[in-house]
Amino acid sequence: QVQLVESGGGLVQPGGSLRLSCASAGFTLDHYAIGWFRQAPGKEREGVSCISKNDGMPYYVDSVKGRFTISRDNAKNTVYLQMNNLKPEDTAVYYCASDFTCMFYTDYRGWVNGYWGQGTQVTVSS
Repeated sequence: QVQLVESGGGLVQPGGSLRLSCASAGFTLDHYAIGWFRQAPGKEREGVSCISKNDGMPYYVDSVKGRFTISRDNAKNTVYLQMNNLKPEDTAVYYCASDFTCMFYTDYRGWVNGYWGQGTQVTVSS
């Protein structure tokens, strides 16, 4: 059974850091582009970052650029999202998903045919 599993969420104070992990059971992650998405209460799901399948090129939306870093560990079949200088507006459920390209990573609707994890909650609050 193919699965993506996110972990690493939690409660952190503004300015703090978290590292999210996206692990796979059933397929090799480096054969795919892997995107990170988030959904805050009452808001539409949005893409925040993606790492391409061939050259590992990272992509970020402006709101997280300079604060978030996406990376792969192929030996562990895991993709990470290091989140630094977290802000209250980063509070959301974070999901990882697979596709063949990062081209449309900012719009989750282009990823509906890929694999998705169950999400991990990130709460930034003092």
